[in-house]
Amino acid sequence: MQQSFKFNHRLGTFLASLLALTTITLLTSFEAEAMPSFSRQTGMACTQCHTQSFGPNLTPFGREFKLGGYTMSGGKGTDAKLPPLSGMIMGSFTNTDKRQDPANFRSGYNANNNFTLDQVSLFYAGKIYGKVGALSQLTYDGYANTFTMDNTDIRFADTADIADIPITYGISLNNNPTVQDLWNTTPAWGFPYTGSAVQPAVGSTALIDGALSSQVGGASAYTMIDNTLYLEGGAYTAFSNNVQKGMGIPADGRARLDGSAPYWRMTVQKDWAGHYFSLGHYGMSASVLPNKQLGLGSSMGSDHYTDLAVDATYQYMANPKHIFEVKTSYIYEDQKLNASRMIDNDPATNHTHLNTYKLNLAYTFDQTYGATFGYNKINGSRGPIFVDGIDDGSQTKPNSEYMTAELVYVPFGKSTSYLHPWLNLRTSLQYIHYNQANGTSVQAPYNNTFMINGWLAF
Repeated sequence: MQQSFKFNHRLGTFLASLLALTTITLLTSFEAEAMPSFSRQTGMACTQCHTQSFGPNLTPFGREFKLGGYTMSGGKGTDAKLPPLSGMIMGSFTNTDKRQDPANFRSGYNANNNFTLDQVSLFYAGKIYGKVGALSQLTYDGYANTFTMDNTDIRFADTADIADIPITYGISLNNNPTVQDLWNTTPAWGFPYTGSAVQPAVGSTALIDGALSSQVGGASAYTMIDNTLYLEGGAYTAFSNNVQKGMGIPADGRARLDGSAPYWRMTVQKDWAGHYFSLGHYGMSASVLPNKQLGLGSSMGSDHYTDLAVDATYQYMANPKHIFEVKTSYIYEDQKLNASRMIDNDPATNHTHLNTYKLNLAYTFDQTYGATFGYNKINGSRGPIFVDGIDDGSQTKPNSEYMTAELVYVPFGKSTSYLHPWLNLRTSLQYIHYNQANGTSVQAPYNNTFMINGWLAF
């Protein structure tokens, strides 16, 4: 009885908070002076490119727009003549089953039940000139109280016909491996699309799985042949320490690559009357100087990571009233930790591996209401645990397994929406359940998390 009351009280608190967050966001959004710039540029509603009217998850048309370098036009009137600038605000409320260690949080935050201002971002999103366009994001992190040059993808794209076969080709300059990718199976744009800085950090992550975000710069050339075969190849190198500092990357989180890191991608896709399928492979090979090697130079060599991934997507798009999706990916990371072995004098860390498996199922009604289930499993051999790319000093198996359920409400983004096309709003209720976390099953449920997220773009 006491547990039931506790759960009902917590649920009531969450629902009340969601209502308050939605109300506050709606009231403040009426004063927005701009609209999502892609919609303004093309003259199309957000539903054309996004399955839930708003958020990273793309429709086949949305992938085509990105492939073409963000330059597609069609908007009319004053809106189309405005510069391609947009803004974004993200906030959340986070509760875990057990109070967390206060030492894990910044000053001013509780051991549990925290409201956070997660991001305030300014975007340049749209055509720059001619066949060159960009998605570039400057972000203020309300939790860390820092500014960061966030996801940036600058493209040149063009089309040609060779032997009556249509070909799109281009070049991407970007600062995060997979941020230029067209599919929502890759780390930069994969589910879940919202989170919180105060939710428990679980599991080791592959290097390609966000560990280099905003710390590297890369260029890749790509082509889509007959709207079926996609090929891409390029390489990344780390920004200098001063550049990373200027971009808001903390000292213990700055990447130090030894040379360039090749990146590649190939995918086949097909759309049969609203049934969209894709099957692909991507990967990266990088030599990294560990953070604990700082000041020692490269005399002890480097750690080498090879990430090999396969991914697949199915979308039922024949009836926009009912959209069904299945997305999955698997990343195998081979880790040759030569530098770490020499520093730690521990041969056991020399050659390890990491497996990351992700699956999510989604249903969206009327591009307004959505339900998504995600499953994540991470396992590997004994070695360092890397949280956000940083070695936490432990030597154990990085095994974690957790499931995420999310309910979403997106009231705007349709051509008939109130205040179209000046704003968009996404609200969600998310629950994460852990079977295993960082190699242990006993304390894993302590990390079970409820989150309420609000996301406004204008």
